[in-house]
Amino acid sequence: MTEILTWPALPYDEWRESHETLHMWTQIVGKIRLAKAPPLNHWWHTTLSITPRGLATSAIPHGTRSFEITFDFIDHVLLIEVSDGAERRIQLAPRTTADFYFEVMARLDELGIPVTVWPRPVEVETPIRFDEDHVHQSYDSAQVERFHAALVQADRALQRFRGQFIGKSSPVHFFWGAFDVALTRFSGRRAPEHPGGAPNVGRHVMVEAYSHEVASFGWWPGSAAYPEPAFYAYAYPEPAGFSRAKVRPVAAQYLQALGEFVLPYEAVRLAPDPDAAVLTFCSDVYEAAADLGMWNRQALER
Repeated sequence: MTEILTWPALPYDEWRESHETLHMWTQIVGKIRLAKAPPLNHWWHTTLSITPRGLATSAIPHGTRSFEITFDFIDHVLLIEVSDGAERRIQLAPRTTADFYFEVMARLDELGIPVTVWPRPVEVETPIRFDEDHVHQSYDSAQVERFHAALVQADRALQRFRGQFIGKSSPVHFFWGAFDVALTRFSGRRAPEHPGGAPNVGRHVMVEAYSHEVASFGWWPGSAAYPEPAFYAYAYPEPAGFSRAKVRPVAAQYLQALGEFVLPYEAVRLAPDPDAAVLTFCSDVYEAAADLGMWNRQALER
């Protein structure tokens, strides 16, 4: 494993191809969890967890057994472990998404865990079926290690922020659709029905995800829409005046095209106290959402 800084640099252009490939691979594993795990509200049963070694599904029931799939970004293997002691390992290295998809499904079959998933990516503008994807085939292990190191830092900072809230809150978890870390706080009230609009995602998915009023926070490693890593925060429904709220640090801004506040990751990692920068950003956006949305803060905050 290469030496990693605590808050590593992660220029989007330098690892874009590996990013896009890993996005497809995490979608395959995430769809396996979606197919097998008992449903939870807001689709929380589909997410991945950030671990000291990478990303993992946590235990997924299969009959009287359970299994877990882990992306190990230190040894660079995909590990499938079953409660009866069986396991399979798949090397994480440059290969097409189609090859990765077929091998994952074959290893699950060998373990007596047949799974059928819809082999079409979601939340991407130009999806290619997993079993036909010979485009996404990059895996730069050094860059993936830097991505994992950044994930660990984002998870740690957001966990601290989560602990200040006693109302309903999501875990800090990884959504493979948008390829981002997310944490959501809830006001406790129902929200207007969401209009949908995420690319290649059924409207019913968004309606369930945003069934209640939320203030959401997270981190993404960059995308075509915003090609640099950043922390983000938004509210649904967005209260009047929210976009004009004063949010610190000074590098934070509201992007109308995204409907979100954004704090560039580079500004965080170069700050004298990166943790304080993240907490300040999340706290300022939360207070704007809660005050303008007339949340019952006394009942929700520690």
